[in-house]
Amino acid sequence: MKHLLTGTLLACACASAATAQDITLGRFFGACEDAGNDTKASVGEACIIQSIINAADAEIEGVSIETLPTDWGNYYDQIKAAYAGGTPPDVHVMHRHRVPEFAGFGALAALTEDDLSGAGIDPADWTDSARDAVTYNGEIYGIPMDLHANLWHVNMDLMAEAGLVENGEPVLPSSPEELLEHARQLKEATGQNYLAADFAQFPIGVRLVLALMWQQGENIFSEDGTATIDNDAAQAAVETITQLFAEDLSNPQLNYADSQQSFLNGEAAVLVNGTWVVDFYTAEAAKEETGLDNYYAADFPTLFGEGATWADSHIWVIPSPVKQDAEKYSAALKVLAFINEHNVDWARTGHMAVRNSVLESDEYAALPHRTEYAGTAEIARDTPPAENYGAIQDVLNRELQAIWLTDKPVGDALADANIEVQDLLDR
Repeated sequence: MKHLLTGTLLACACASAATAQDITLGRFFGACEDAGNDTKASVGEACIIQSIINAADAEIEGVSIETLPTDWGNYYDQIKAAYAGGTPPDVHVMHRHRVPEFAGFGALAALTEDDLSGAGIDPADWTDSARDAVTYNGEIYGIPMDLHANLWHVNMDLMAEAGLVENGEPVLPSSPEELLEHARQLKEATGQNYLAADFAQFPIGVRLVLALMWQQGENIFSEDGTATIDNDAAQAAVETITQLFAEDLSNPQLNYADSQQSFLNGEAAVLVNGTWVVDFYTAEAAKEETGLDNYYAADFPTLFGEGATWADSHIWVIPSPVKQDAEKYSAALKVLAFINEHNVDWARTGHMAVRNSVLESDEYAALPHRTEYAGTAEIARDTPPAENYGAIQDVLNRELQAIWLTDKPVGDALADANIEVQDLLDR
């Protein structure tokens, strides 16, 4: 908050004297002190996004950008506090699922087609899902940067040792029963766990359950605002996961960092995590000291009736007060246009691009592992829009963790979650 306030006061005091228009930019993704401005050389989310921002600062004439990095876990609390204090950054990143909340209380500037085209942004080049990601009640509230989703990151050496590789591809399960069979087979052959994920910290477990519910044609709430968590589909989704815990084929007590390290150490055949780590795992697998040597990024398997995996989008927005200052608004749009132009550079993380022209390019097709999870965009799913989605996710994370960390009965947890989510939807 101190940095946000200081940056705003300096911008107000110096606007008339400075040649460049000062833009503060809020983001998560982690810190990278030596990102440089070569958008083709950086590795990992933090350094890739910072290299794009640094390049924008160096190349956009008349615009100076100050980055205000924030920890992912506290990001939305800090952004809300900045809005409440009248000091939001001039441009900031957010998730698709947060648009109803922020646009709902008038925090975000609506961007017209003329605004976007005047800045060199062509919305017609966005995919349909990307345009949906930035649209709320018929208005555009930002520019999309990616489609990101959960994948199955696979250690091919462990899978091969268990006889679960065919034609150079991992053999993935097609039912809950086959999942358990494969997990037992791998444990017996290698002594290692079949699956790792963050079940104890961030809501990766929630996203797993969501995917398995969607695969059964169900969701956690309906378009009309009715909670639908306490049902047979949710029970089946949860039990698909807990059967692995019950036979010591997966560890429910691993957090994000520990589950990732377990995979990199060669202690788990599959890690459920997002597209954002494909670039990082590719780099780690190339290191001699890493336990992961032969890496594959697979689409989330279909264990029930229809393909589905959790997905979201990162988007860039401009706070509504910025639109009242024509020069600052123009500068902010130039920053958004620069990020939009560098969509293929951001896609190097592993995220899927949102511009049709990028998706059809040779440069995009040549990115590592891209063909391995080419089907993910087709099975990407999300919940209906909800202003309280952040709180809904927190409820689900708490109740699901109570199941696998404290042995709370599944039926009790789902019933309690249904009541709390309905209360949030009714507000």
